[in-house]
Amino acid sequence: MKVIKSIDDMRGYSSAAKKSGKTIALVPTMGALHEGHLSLLVLARGFCDVSVMSVFVNPTQFGPSEDFDKYPRDLSRDCGLAESAGCDCLFAPSAAEMYPAGYGTYVDVGPIGGMLCGAARPGHFRGVATVVLKLFNITAPDAAVFGAKDAQQAAVIRSVVKDLNLPVRIVTAPIIREPDGLAMSSRNAYLTAAERKQAVKISESLFEAKTLFDGGERSAELIKKRIVSTINGGGLIRSEYVEIVDPASLRPLDVIDGAAMIAVACRALESKTRLIDNVVVG
Repeated sequence: MKVIKSIDDMRGYSSAAKKSGKTIALVPTMGALHEGHLSLLVLARGFCDVSVMSVFVNPTQFGPSEDFDKYPRDLSRDCGLAESAGCDCLFAPSAAEMYPAGYGTYVDVGPIGGMLCGAARPGHFRGVATVVLKLFNITAPDAAVFGAKDAQQAAVIRSVVKDLNLPVRIVTAPIIREPDGLAMSSRNAYLTAAERKQAVKISESLFEAKTLFDGGERSAELIKKRIVSTINGGGLIRSEYVEIVDPASLRPLDVIDGAAMIAVACRALESKTRLIDNVVVG
């Protein structure tokens, strides 16, 4: 596996691959890799000839009171895991490389960036869209793979690709879960032992919601109330939002009469960790 840290070198690598007739799949990450990230790599290798994983903790998507400084970073470990999963090239630029002095251009993603997580994290998806567009321009991928856990992120990127006519196929990979059902996340490491035990209520609430839907329930309000009751029942995890939305536009639904995404964001009260999860029904 080749490790590249400069934009010019990354462009050179991608250009050489393209000239030899190879296709490129990009897996954008912020590192602290786990099995969920590695599953994206496996999927990427099925779509294209060359797999590129980016590892970059993007400062522009963190708010002033968020966890940018303490976000886990271990490039050596990430390189080992990525290589073990068959990654061909790992791109790990510095913040100064990506945002040099005088940088001032950002992507306005419109209303879709202000819904769900965007309502609690203003500017977050502006930062996400900006760095992903930069990564697309640097790595020149034919396809890019995102995890379904970050469903709003995937929807935002699909919107950017469509609106800006980018020649990149967006692939969404299934959520990878711990044995007890908790969605894998780099931030799970922040949880206290007691919080970790109760965090399983997040996925349990979504599985219960799917069971309600499969049993014929179509009222979004009733399903949301059941989810909130399950998540908040333990005392250490609190729901930040519970929404049932159209999977593409993210617009809220009152009645589930077709495909719908049930999305939740929660806060662990001791560690202040924010966790998200979702399930699609219909």
